[in-house]
Amino acid sequence: MSFADLAVPAPLVASLAAEGKTLAFPIQAATLPDSLAGRDVLGRGATGSGKTLAFSLPVVARLLASGARRERRRPHALVLVPTRELANQVEATVAPLAKAAGQVTTVVFGGVSQSRQEAALNAGVDILIACPGRLDDLLKQGVCDLSAVSISVLDEADHMADLGFLPVVRRILDQTPAGGQRLLFSATLDNGVDVLVKRFLTDPRVHAVAPAAAPVQTMEHHILEVANDAKGAVVRELASGTGRRVLFTRTKHQAKKLAKQLTAGGVPAVDLHGNLAQNARERNLAAFTDGSVRVLVATDIAARGIHVDEIELVVHVDPPAEHKAYLHRSGRTARAGASGAVVTVMLPEQRADVATLLRQAKVAAPITRVAPGDATLAGLVGERAPHVEPAPPAPVEQPARATRVPGPRAGGSRSGGRGAGGRSDAGRAAGGGRSDSARTAGGARSDGARATGARAPQSGAPQRRTPTGGEAAPAARRSRSRRGGQGGRVATG
Repeated sequence: MSFADLAVPAPLVASLAAEGKTLAFPIQAATLPDSLAGRDVLGRGATGSGKTLAFSLPVVARLLASGARRERRRPHALVLVPTRELANQVEATVAPLAKAAGQVTTVVFGGVSQSRQEAALNAGVDILIACPGRLDDLLKQGVCDLSAVSISVLDEADHMADLGFLPVVRRILDQTPAGGQRLLFSATLDNGVDVLVKRFLTDPRVHAVAPAAAPVQTMEHHILEVANDAKGAVVRELASGTGRRVLFTRTKHQAKKLAKQLTAGGVPAVDLHGNLAQNARERNLAAFTDGSVRVLVATDIAARGIHVDEIELVVHVDPPAEHKAYLHRSGRTARAGASGAVVTVMLPEQRADVATLLRQAKVAAPITRVAPGDATLAGLVGERAPHVEPAPPAPVEQPARATRVPGPRAGGSRSGGRGAGGRSDAGRAAGGGRSDSARTAGGARSDGARATGARAPQSGAPQRRTPTGGEAAPAARRSRSRRGGQGGRVATG
């Protein structure tokens, strides 16, 4: 069925047609008649089934029909998503439609300065796409007001529940008008999502285009059993094809390490995990999306909401801990009817855990023992990409060593006293200065180092221990001797 047949407004149909989108996917065809009519909708579909467009169209169309005027700090539509990556992905879908309707969108999430987000809200926004944490902060600060929201969307509600966001989500939705339209999309209705449905949706129309745990039928699943010492070589071979592929690891450290190893071995790769700053996340994801890099190594942060077309292979470098993570990771390929392959790399001692994982995910997959160079691997990899020599590391410029220039002696200073910037004994006496044993800056640098900016000797190098923390001049030692070796202050008057 076409979008025009579903009564989508003409400007939005034209915008979709410009992107080559004319026919609706099943989740869109099922939900649009109700959502465009203003009814509350509960939509459930397999990952990659087109849920983002299913709620983006009614949001823009309903605001267009209402003729609501843009207001400072008071958006008219709210889309809540669990992660920064998903927020950007949703905005990329909504923005062209909103532009066609003369509407303004903005994205709000944590991990970055909120000044630009405040400026956008102050200028006026029609559609606000937000992560719960940062939006909650802005609401408490009075920067945003949800009293004018006429349509609210919860995307990936089950993932929000997994992340512990439900209390914040309830607090946010309580600030939207009770009579507003609510659309909730979720892969499953467990972990408290059903509580949200009962509390915030009124007589919702329920549309489910696939069972909650069913894998996408166009995926091929493979379990490759490898020896411990062969795993690295097998993973590198799986990453060496010409098409896009996502490799999932369990930890941030493993993702970063594997991306570096692949790049050093001639397979350019970028990593995506929670330790990256937001600009680094966006830069790496952009490189993967535009094809500059064909391999993305990620933790489960990318298992939801990363919508990149034409990913031909997903590799579970480390099998996930539970079946839902397996399905969501795997859902990065075979999206919207396309085909793709999913490979789980399994060590012999993981056989029982992987069997349980597949049974719970309702996936049937053959187990094949492989070694580097096997025909099975060659079939999964396909055409190999040419080796890319890694760029040499940028040279690190060493700072020039400072030349010690003795400073003028201050009145009352000790013989052989400090260079430029040093204080005289008289100055220490007048200012209640510290004893010789504590005079070095922070107890870490010698007098000479403090005067010139040079570093103190290495801790392992042999050096004579002196009362000043550095090597005392002979005149200074005689001066202390004449003072009776007390090491205290010198009388100045």
